[in-house]
Amino acid sequence: MKYLSSLLLFVFLSFTSAAQEVYSLKHCIETGLDRNYAIRIIHNAQQISDNNATLGNAGFLPSVDMNGGFSGALNNSRNNLRGGGTETASGIASEMANAGLTMNWTIFDGFGIQANYERLKELQRMGELNTRMTIEDFAANLSGEYYNLIRQKIRLHNLLSSLELSKERLRIVEQRYFIGSMSRLDLQQAQVDYNSDSSKVLNQREVVHRSRIRLNELMALDNVEEQIQIQDSAIFPNPFLDEADLWKNTQATNAALLVAQKNKRLSELDYKRAKSRRFPYLSLNVGYGYTANWNEVGTTELQQRLGLNYGITLGVNLFDGMNRRREQRNARLQIQNSELRKQELELSLRADMSNLWMAYQNNLDLWELEKSNLTAAQEYYAIAIDRYRLGDLSGIELREAQNNLLEAEERRSIAEYNTKLCEISLLQLSGQILTFNE
Repeated sequence: MKYLSSLLLFVFLSFTSAAQEVYSLKHCIETGLDRNYAIRIIHNAQQISDNNATLGNAGFLPSVDMNGGFSGALNNSRNNLRGGGTETASGIASEMANAGLTMNWTIFDGFGIQANYERLKELQRMGELNTRMTIEDFAANLSGEYYNLIRQKIRLHNLLSSLELSKERLRIVEQRYFIGSMSRLDLQQAQVDYNSDSSKVLNQREVVHRSRIRLNELMALDNVEEQIQIQDSAIFPNPFLDEADLWKNTQATNAALLVAQKNKRLSELDYKRAKSRRFPYLSLNVGYGYTANWNEVGTTELQQRLGLNYGITLGVNLFDGMNRRREQRNARLQIQNSELRKQELELSLRADMSNLWMAYQNNLDLWELEKSNLTAAQEYYAIAIDRYRLGDLSGIELREAQNNLLEAEERRSIAEYNTKLCEISLLQLSGQILTFNE
């Protein structure tokens, strides 16, 4: 029965492990794009700009209104007649009812309507770019956290390995202490080192937990504490990026640079709208309605009208206190400022590219160096532990070899992670972050 229970428990755990979903980086990003709150908010903002980019909102289409009304009056009248005498009446009622359709249509306003429509379309495209920028920021942040979780798990593994080494050292010291070949000081030092490594492991478990929670938060999972399993267990930087291609793509597809170009275009359209006030405007109005008047006095008891009314207005603004000229001057200055901001952004992007490329190359070199250092540290520790078992090496010297091994593992992990972060930043800068995992 005992063996049957153990077998059932093993099968259950195996089934649970197999059924648990494994998240690749691509899966994490897809999940976040579907669920992340910031992404959903920016999608709604883009939908608003899409809804606004219509001919009616620009002023191309007429407005048609239907209206109706009823009014009445109740009066007392007193009339002094020219031939003498007075005519009085009280409670005289008069009523009026009307119903009709009216249409107003601005046919021409100096190309201002066309400029409005172009501006709305540019705002729509800017909404798409803002959505793309938010998505790119999200993809970069999630990718960074994904690889941070891998790095923290690697560090936890290294600390656990170091703890095992300290445990082995403590076992050796205890055996020798009981046979009298080592002092109590050696035993206490080994115990202190073991406790210190245990403390590091506990702290690192907390770091891993925080990174996993942050990844779940970015994906907006229903259970933020879900024990997700990520597909990758190691970081492999891409050493084949090309600076010239990255800069070429930055100039062509960087979202912030495209937004700056759109801002310049919007300034040009504002200038076009200001110029439109120089031209005459033409508007058309048409109405069709019914009117009825009821009178208790007079020769007509009921008067009714049904018909069409129309009109056309042509006008031009001759003088507006020099405001039109002022607006055009300001619009020209806004165009200049937009161009200057675009040039400033290009310079900033070039500086960022240079710094990131330098950091990328430097971390690649560090990565190669730390890989060789780790190999040397592993060999050094293997020799040290053998000598320690033979009693030819002190505990302090073994601890130094152990720390050197742990530091070498940590430096290699940091170099891998930093190289990957530089890679992610370069791809985001060049507008290629969304193809990072394809």
